[in-house]
Amino acid sequence: MSNINFVPDDYVQSNESRRANLMCLVLFCVVMAGLAGSFVTIKIRQRACRAQELLVNAKMTKVEESIKKFEDLQIRRQAMTRTALTTADLLEPVPRSVLLASLTNNLPPGTSLVRLDMVQKDMSKATGDRAKSKYEAAQSKGGADAEAKLSGEKALETRMDIEGIAPSDLQVASYIEHLSRSILLDNVALVESKEKKVDNAMFRQFKLTAVLRKEVHLTKDDVDTIRSKAEQSIYQF
Repeated sequence: MSNINFVPDDYVQSNESRRANLMCLVLFCVVMAGLAGSFVTIKIRQRACRAQELLVNAKMTKVEESIKKFEDLQIRRQAMTRTALTTADLLEPVPRSVLLASLTNNLPPGTSLVRLDMVQKDMSKATGDRAKSKYEAAQSKGGADAEAKLSGEKALETRMDIEGIAPSDLQVASYIEHLSRSILLDNVALVESKEKKVDNAMFRQFKLTAVLRKEVHLTKDDVDTIRSKAEQSIYQF
């Protein structure tokens, strides 16, 4: 027995069209919901990334401030170091009273001091001002860094001009020998020795040069010993 369909074809096509439209609408809603969810998710992630970026920027700012403070501290430390070196240069490594007492203690019998001059010279400038040969000029670049490392205390040199009178050249030679053995002096040399008449008596007027030793460290016992010997001599300091 054959089946007979009494539903019109137009009605059937209309139902199928409505179903297709409904299916498309549902799919459209699903797609739009997915897009909306993705948009919201992206916005949330963007806000999170923005907050993290602000946090990183804040940390970077703090790090930059810390670096700047560290650089300022380094500059201050260098300035303080230069000030300390300058102060150390200005301070006398050996008190002049102790140095004068040492010069007096080494005087032979009958010998006396007439004049003492002390001058500090910057040997680094003196070396830089003198004329340089071609070889020295070629080597100057390599030596510049080494010279820069020298402290001001090592560059300064204290030179002394000593004048006095003695009965004879024998006492002058003895005085030079005593000063050469001193722990305070170096490069003791005779500049001049000539006759001079004092109160109808002939004496030898001498001139010496000497250099104060660098990095001299006297203990309290050394200072007390030098001063006690000076107090026992005919000159009081």
